[in-house]
Amino acid sequence: MSAEFGHTPPVAISDDKRDEYLQFACSAVRAAGRVILPHFRSGVQVANKLDNGGFDPVTLADQAGERAIREAIELAYPEHGIFGEEYGFNAGNGLTWVIDPIDGTRAFMTGMLHWGVLLALFDGESPVVGAMYQPYTDELFSGDGDAAWLERGGNRQALTTSRCENVTTASLSTTGIEWLAAQQQEQFKRLSRASKLTKMGGDCYLFGMLAMGSLDLGVEARLKPYDIQALIPIVKGAGGVITSWEGGNPSMGGTVLASATPALHTQAMALLKGS
Repeated sequence: MSAEFGHTPPVAISDDKRDEYLQFACSAVRAAGRVILPHFRSGVQVANKLDNGGFDPVTLADQAGERAIREAIELAYPEHGIFGEEYGFNAGNGLTWVIDPIDGTRAFMTGMLHWGVLLALFDGESPVVGAMYQPYTDELFSGDGDAAWLERGGNRQALTTSRCENVTTASLSTTGIEWLAAQQQEQFKRLSRASKLTKMGGDCYLFGMLAMGSLDLGVEARLKPYDIQALIPIVKGAGGVITSWEGGNPSMGGTVLASATPALHTQAMALLKGS
């Protein structure tokens, strides 16, 4: 793999290995959650990663969580690559673990619950497994692209998206529209006006709610690979569709649309494009 994280020819993975990797991902995000949770609602110090007047927060909890996951990967799969938000990219054998230790740091630092620990395994083309863990509520969302599950309180249940097929009856969510360019904001407004309701806020958690069937549409912008990769196998495994706004592979981030059903996705894409 090159010095920069990106698409490469996909690495073949057997079903048994995929199951193994999914179980590892679930274990690793739980381990990170144990490190992160003591910092939550504890007055944790926040640093700004930007010096240009913008704001991109990071906390000691973000850094400690990523270190915990990296250590687990290096012990279990030393041949694999790692790409994390806080400590960058280390190339490996073509399989790369993609980490966002706290997706939703703004929610975390303000004591709100819409944040989670994200971990995916990327095969060079797409993430093959993904896990999202909210340690405060002890909710673990996981998926392998073919199926998705929620574990909570020792119980495990299959996740299934809603059967919504019409935008006019759909519930839409986005973390915020301030990350959208002016033209993209107009595109989003078309979709929002057509939808039954629009809920602002959510970060990674909104994709969990979409997989659960509580939301029907999710839109996000200016994503990095670590913001979205863990969520793709969960949404797809629950029966949903997730693409870029152009209809392509969303693995590298950018602007993303997730929908409960293919028919709903087609309608939402048409509205975004103005048709």
